[in-house]
Amino acid sequence: MASLSMTNSSSELPGFRSLDASTVRLLQPLWDMIRAREGLLQSPFFPVLFSGTAYVAFCLPFIVLDFVSYRVPALRKYKIHPHFYPSAGQILLCLLHTVYQHVVFIFPVTVLRWHWGPQSWPAVAPGLWELLYHVTVCLLLFDAEYFVWHVLHHKVPWLYQTFHKVHHKNTSPFALATQYLSVWELSSLGFFDCLNPTLLGCHPLTTMTFNLVNIWLSVEDHCGYDFPWSTHRLVPYGWYGGVSHHDLHHRKINCNYAPIFHPLG
Repeated sequence: MASLSMTNSSSELPGFRSLDASTVRLLQPLWDMIRAREGLLQSPFFPVLFSGTAYVAFCLPFIVLDFVSYRVPALRKYKIHPHFYPSAGQILLCLLHTVYQHVVFIFPVTVLRWHWGPQSWPAVAPGLWELLYHVTVCLLLFDAEYFVWHVLHHKVPWLYQTFHKVHHKNTSPFALATQYLSVWELSSLGFFDCLNPTLLGCHPLTTMTFNLVNIWLSVEDHCGYDFPWSTHRLVPYGWYGGVSHHDLHHRKINCNYAPIFHPLG
């Protein structure tokens, strides 16, 4: 999902102070390295470059797999649709669509936010447990928010036809089809993506981590490959939906509305 902003504030969770009490935090070297590039981070270009680069980087391995598995039969057993391979035209269309929306719609929003004032970057990194807790809560909130949005945009015909139908043009999803979305849907996802770290007062490093995890999970849901190490096979008790869960939604469209966790359906 495209992130429209990075969170300004950081909140220390009292419950994690004992776990993150070390004077040298595990994440401090990483945060120091990131802060050394503060000029780039403060740039209005950064949110678009960050989300766009992460998205393409996460999609690239699956694009290569589509090219290779077509010629290597042993890999086809992992494809959900073993006889479907996106054409060069489909890949290019989705890529151009993503670039266009980031440049024309996402970038102006980041410029406006940059114009309102620079954000302050804390010198101290978040504690590891604080980061993990906040990322998990952000994912749970995002899942619930998009579940409600998604159900409404399927149950109300006008909303589906006007805003969401474009995403369902690909009945057999592939990685770069993840962000083949209407402007309204992309904006809604970007809003949810920014809202939750802001409400929780997440550290900027936590916000970046959440954005990366969220983009990866979205791409994996649309990649078309079900591997033994896919996320839904690593999360116990069937709590995580995963690629097969979401692929069924694209085929039947009236089920499996939650983007991440399975219990919501």
